Order: sequence, then C-alpha cells, then structure tokens
Amino acid sequence: MRVDRREVAAALLPGALLALWSLGVAALFAATLEPAERAALAAQLEPRFALILLSWLVVSGALGLALRAAWLRWAAAPARLAEQAQILLGTDVQREIAPEGSAANQALAAAINALARQRDELRADIGRKVQEASREVEQERSRLAALMSELTQSVVVCNLDGRILLYNNRARLQFRALSDAPALAGGAELIGLGRSIYAVLDRKLVAHALESVQQRLLRGAASPSAQFVTSTRGGQLLRVQMAPVRAIAAQDEEPASLSGFVLMLDNITRDFADESARDQLLHGLTEGSRASLGNLQAAVEMLDYDDIDAGTRERFHAVIRDEVKAMSARIRELASHTVQTQKTRWPLEDMLGADLVSAALRRIETLYACSVAGHEVDPALWLRVDSYSLLQALAGLAGRLVDEYEVQRIELRLADAGSGRAHLDLVWAGQAMSTETVIGWETDPIRVGADISALTLRDIVERHGGEFWFERERVRHQAFFRFLLPLAAAHEQPLDASLVGPGTSRPEYYDFDLFKTSAQADELAQRRLADLAYTVFDTETTGLEPSAGDEIIQIGATRIVAGKLRRQESFEQLVDPQRAIPAAGIPIHGIRPEMVAGKPTIGEVLPAFHAFAQDTVLVAHNAAFDMRFLQLKEGPTGVVFDQPVLDTLLLSAVVHPNQESHRLEEIAARFDVAILGRHTALGDAMVTAEVFLKMIPLLAAMGIHTLGEAREAAQKTYFARVKY
Repeated sequence: MRVDRREVAAALLPGALLALWSLGVAALFAATLEPAERAALAAQLEPRFALILLSWLVVSGALGLALRAAWLRWAAAPARLAEQAQILLGTDVQREIAPEGSAANQALAAAINALARQRDELRADIGRKVQEASREVEQERSRLAALMSELTQSVVVCNLDGRILLYNNRARLQFRALSDAPALAGGAELIGLGRSIYAVLDRKLVAHALESVQQRLLRGAASPSAQFVTSTRGGQLLRVQMAPVRAIAAQDEEPASLSGFVLMLDNITRDFADESARDQLLHGLTEGSRASLGNLQAAVEMLDYDDIDAGTRERFHAVIRDEVKAMSARIRELASHTVQTQKTRWPLEDMLGADLVSAALRRIETLYACSVAGHEVDPALWLRVDSYSLLQALAGLAGRLVDEYEVQRIELRLADAGSGRAHLDLVWAGQAMSTETVIGWETDPIRVGADISALTLRDIVERHGGEFWFERERVRHQAFFRFLLPLAAAHEQPLDASLVGPGTSRPEYYDFDLFKTSAQADELAQRRLADLAYTVFDTETTGLEPSAGDEIIQIGATRIVAGKLRRQESFEQLVDPQRAIPAAGIPIHGIRPEMVAGKPTIGEVLPAFHAFAQDTVLVAHNAAFDMRFLQLKEGPTGVVFDQPVLDTLLLSAVVHPNQESHRLEEIAARFDVAILGRHTALGDAMVTAEVFLKMIPLLAAMGIHTLGEAREAAQKTYFARVKY
C-alpha cells in the first residue's frame, strides 16, 4: 500500500515544531545568563536529558496523533468523498457513498447520496420513456440480429475503410477454418469488430469490386452487386459477393452515398476440386470416346466386306471388343465419380436428435401405415447429420422390414455412446435375418416407396464418418439396426454465462455505430481514449519472478472496440511452461500440472496472441509484470509487442490518488464491477476491461482525453517506479 506523504507530514509536524520552539526558547533563555549560571544550569539538566527527551517524544506523539486524526477527518476524508462523488458523476455506477470524517463531511455525503438517488430515479424514468419510444426500433434490431445469427451463409459488413462492423456466426466459423492457427486463435486474429477485412481478402480486389458497384449506382442500378473469386494465404478459394450499404441522406440532400459494403462469402475449394475432377473425366470420356468410335466405325466398315479372311475378321472383332471395354471402363469411372460427388454434396448440419427421431417416426408411419414409437430418446443430444439422407436410410430400412418380413411395429432409440458419438437404433420384434441379407441391404440402392436413390446405406454411413451394424436382443426377442453418428460439439459446449453476462441470449457480433469510423486516424498518441481499440489481457504464471525463470501458464484476453467490451471476441489458452508448477500457487490460479501437460508451448501461443492483439492498444492491471514476461520471450520467439500499453493500476492512482488500495478487487468494488473467475487469465482480463471502461470518463473529467495524455499522467504516479 502506498504511504501518503501528507499524512506522514501531519503526524511528524507537531514534534518538529515543538523541537524548534524548545530550541528557540532555550537559546533565548541561555542568552540572558552569565557563563557561570549557564554552566550550573547545564550541570543540572545533563543528568535529566533522557527525561526531557522522553517528555518531548510523548508530547510530540500525542500532538502528532491528534493532528493526523484531524488530517484524516478534515482533509483526507473530504478528498476521498470528492473521488467517490466523481465516480457517481462520471460513470453509471449506482451505489451510496459511505459517510466518514466530520459531521459536516458526513452530512455532505448524505446530501450527495440523496442527489444521486434522485438522479438515478430521473435516469430510470427517462430510460423507461426512451425504451417505450424505441421499442419498435429494438424489435427490428433484434430481428436483424436473429436473422444474421441463423443465416447459413457467411455475411460480413464493413465500412469504407474495410473495418468489420458486423458478422454472423457462420462467418466466424468459416474464418476459423481459414486461420493459420485454428486451435489457438480460433480465427479471432482474422475476424472481429474493428478488424480489417484485408487480413483475408486482397485490398485491390475489394477496391475494384467496390468501384464497380459505385459505377453501377451512378448509372441508376437499383440493386448493384459485384462478385469475385480469390484465394487465401492457406490456399482456400473464396467466392465473394459484394453489395453496397448506403448512408442515410436528408430529404433535401443529394442521393445517399455509400457508407460501407456487405460481403457474402462461400468457400468453394471443394466444389472447385470436384468440378475440376469432373471436367477432367468428361474431357477424357469425350476424347477417348471419339477415338474409340473412330476405331469402331472403321472396324465395322471393314467387316462389311465379304472377301476378308477369317484372321483379319477376328482382328477387327478384337478391336471392337477392346474399344467397347475401354468405353465401358470410362463410363463406369464417370458414374462412380458422380455417385461419390452425390455422397458429399449435402453438408452436415446440427440437429436436435429428438427432432430427427420424431421426423423419422412420422415418415415411417405415413409411408407404411405401421405402428411406431420412440423409446429411450435422450432429449439433450444434438447430432451433426445430413438429415435428408439419414431419413431416407431409416425409411428405406423400415420399408424393407414391413414388406419382406411383415413387421408391424418399429421403434427408434437414441443414446449417447461416448467419445463424441451417439447410437441411433431402429428396433423391431419378430423374425430376424441373416448377416448375408444385412450386407445385401447395406450395398443396395435405397428405395423409399417408388423413389430409388443413387446412394446406398453404406454411402450414407461413410458420409457421416460413422458405422452401421445389426444385432439381436434374445432376452427381449428383438433385433435392431444401429447407426453410430457424430454429436454436434457446438451444442455440447454452451457459452460461459459468466463471460456473456446477465440477460445476453445471443453473442453480440454487431455494432452499427462503427459506420462512423473515420477514413484515416491520427497518430495513436493524439487519438482520444474513447476512439481506440484495446486488447485487455492477463497472464497466470508459475511465480512472481520472471527474471528468475518463472513462466507463463495461461494467457487470457478480450477486446474493447468502439467503447464497448466484446465478450465473445476473446482469447484463452493454457501454456505448457516446460517446468514444474509450484504447489503454493495452485490454490490461487487453480492450474495443476496435468492441465498444462501436452498443451502448446509459449513459442506456439505468443504468435497467435500477437495476431489477436494486432492494431490495438494493450491494457493490463499491473502491466509491468505481464509485459516483463512477454519481453523476456522476444528473443526466443521473435514476437515483439511494440504497441502502446496502459496500466489500470497506474490509471487508478491517477483518478483516485487518495484511495488506500489500488488492487484489482478494490478498484472493481469502487466501480460496482462484479468479479467472476478471479485469478483466471480471462476472468481477470474481463474485470480489468470493465474497470478500464469506467475510468475513461473520469480521466476525461480531469482533462485527460488522449492516449498520450493518459500515459504521461500514469508515468507520474508513485507506482510507475515498480520494475520486474
């Protein structure tokens, strides 16, 4: 805890003044005495010097304690009251100030609390009226958010600078597939609010498409768009369609200009490869068939002559047989490729298992008029399936059971099989079948009513990466076909409610205020704090001495863009320190050695974190500690974090110089910020981010508006002298 010099001065001042007064009085008194009298007085006082010194200490201590108490009561308490009032004035914190100090100071605190309550009531009343007035707008916004979240196509909206201001979940998943380090950054280094789309797409291609759209707008096109295909750094092919976003124009102004553009992206790498292979097969079939037909025509014409000998006639027959065989082989190859393409045409989608079972039961009952039931169906299981082909398979099997074995009742079961798989069983009672029959059914084209599919049961199982077999239950006198299907991992790991926050039902991947982004920003030091993008991070380590060999074991980070905390745009990774984790630290951070064993090393994690934090200002609490760990890894990893850094510990000392503590917990309590996941890297980063957002208006009230001003003020604080 920092020592307040003014408080120390108040405690020592009485003793110093008493000493000066005593020395002055003694000097004046000695000046009136004769030498003999002074010698006699000195002889009397010398043996009593310790008593005089003790009396001075007692009186000085008593006066010092009294003056210190007066300082705390009449000076420090009003200063703390002013800082607490500034929090209520400059932020949205709703709480009362604890009265302390003199009666007048306590009365002033009570008056401030009363005014704050009145202000909160007025704010709440205004908020209710605004909410009523804007309910329709919020409904439209919610509809748009729901639509964007559920779209199966990747959609990204950018401003004219190419900065992303809206994207949906499908785009997030697609950018994860394009990431160089999907297991670490998860695509977060490529997509995020405020990030540049040019990290993925070529700037010249986007500029050319945008110019084409603008020209079509000038020619009066109602809905202009542009399309292009590009390749990513990883060799993926993207088909991109661009549509304009028009700015809202006043009634008496020119037609609205562009404020941004919408990109709809499709990964066509697999389609392109399939089409290329199909084109090659068709080209080979065409060229080969042309030659074969020529040979066949020549052979047939020669066979029309009656005067050719038997040996020559046999050679021409052999030519015909060989060419027919070659043409048949080419046609079979093309047919096989067509079937294989059909097998992989439909993408696997997430579907609630209970919904799949219900749909299958309805279809079987409608088609075959048999009794159906769903028993032992786990209602929480989500499957990743091609529902159409799987329903075809279930209906086809049920149809053959009804037609060939006169089965009257069909049941379906669904249960978790472990290891990310589920068992889907088609069960019946009655006559069983041989293994040879099952193998035949597995390889026959699926027939549902009058429709015959080009796919077989085996094709569908392979498409799902699953398995299929037949079993008998002799105890129940039942038999069943079992499908082993993949579970949908996305529904097995819901978002952590502590990170999303109360009342949040859908990740916030949009911010329409970002349309206001300027085309060219000034130097970072001159930019306003409220306009910058930040990466707020924290590290957990094996110990507190980075220079003595301690290592990072976890990095967590989140982003602040356009003055808002983007909870879903986060980075969290355990790190293998390649050294022991001291047992004394485990109760604090909760990271045990087996949790980091086999995890990526710091050499793998830092490049991914550097990409996540690029083009932003770094923020941390006690940043000197975390930055020291990063700086010590610059040499081994080649990763340099050269962004500006802000420290919430130093900024707290700037805005609240009279507070007794600047620990993260104490700052959070002052700002009414809930602490969740303390001493986890991501949890601490989230708390630090919320605290930092509360500090920005308080800094502005002190005249500190830009990044340069904030860093300069922070460096003047007492804590800026701490080094690691």
